[in-house]
Amino acid sequence: MKSLFDDVSFKCSKLVTKNYSSSFSIAVKMLSPSIRDAIYSIYGFVRFADEIVDSFHDFEKESLINDFEKEYYKAVNLGISLNPILNSFQHTVKEYNITDDLVQAFLKSMKQDLTKSSYNTQTEYADYIFGSADVVGLMCLKVFTKGNNTKYEQLKNEAMRLGSAFQKVNFLRDLKDDNLILNRTYFPGINLNNFTEAAKTQIISEIEDDFNIAYQGIVKLPIEAKFGVYTAYVYYKKLLTKLKNTPYHEIGNSRIRVSNYTKAGLLAQSFVTYKLKLV
Repeated sequence: MKSLFDDVSFKCSKLVTKNYSSSFSIAVKMLSPSIRDAIYSIYGFVRFADEIVDSFHDFEKESLINDFEKEYYKAVNLGISLNPILNSFQHTVKEYNITDDLVQAFLKSMKQDLTKSSYNTQTEYADYIFGSADVVGLMCLKVFTKGNNTKYEQLKNEAMRLGSAFQKVNFLRDLKDDNLILNRTYFPGINLNNFTEAAKTQIISEIEDDFNIAYQGIVKLPIEAKFGVYTAYVYYKKLLTKLKNTPYHEIGNSRIRVSNYTKAGLLAQSFVTYKLKLV
C-alpha cells in the first residue's frame, strides 16, 4: 500500500536525522508528534544534499546533486519517489505549501560548494547563508505555522536569523575541516592562516545578535513547536559559549563539541524553563 511506503519513507528521514545529528534529533522529539515527521523530512532532504557536496569525494558530485534535484522535481510531479527521502519531503512540501523559491535557494547554495572556495564580500556571504540556512528555517516555519500566512510573515525574520545563527556556529566550529579538508572559507577575509582572537570575537558578536533576534520569534511560536525549537536554541547557545571560551588557535586545531552529559542537562534545564512558562 502507498500509505505503508510513505510511512517507511518518513521513518527513513527520521533515521537520517538520528544518525547525522543527535542534537537536532532530540530537539525534534520535543516537537508535537503532529509535526515531527515533516521536520524529519526537511532535515533528510537538506542533509542528503549537503552530504553530496561535502562528503562524496570519490564520486562525480555535480552529477549527483543535479540528479538529486531532477529526482526531487520528478517526485513532486508524480507524487512519489522510490528514494524515500525525496518521497517524504515532497509530501511535506505539498502539505505545508513550501514554496519552490525556498528549495531553489537551498540548492543554489549547495551547488556553490562545488565551485566556490571563499566568500570575499558580505554580500556573497549573506547570499550563501540565506540559501544554506535561512530558507531551511523558513521551511520549518511553514510547518510550524500550518498554513497561517499571517503568523508566517510575522515570524519570517526571526526564523531566518535562527537559521543564520545555527549555520554560523557550525562554520566557526568546523573552521579547521572546512579550511583544510574542503578548502573552503565562509567568513569573509578569514582563514586559518590569519584567524585571530579579534576575528573570533567579531564573529561571535554577530552570532549573538542573530540569537537575540531569533529568541524574540521563539517565544511567539505555536505551542506545538516552541519547546522543540527552544531546545535546539539552547544547545547551539551552549556550543557558542564553548567556542567563545576557547582560544582562537584551538578552534583552528580541533572540533569543539557539547558532551552527551551536557546535552542531557541542557534538555532538563530547557524543560523546566518551558514548564515554568519562562519562554
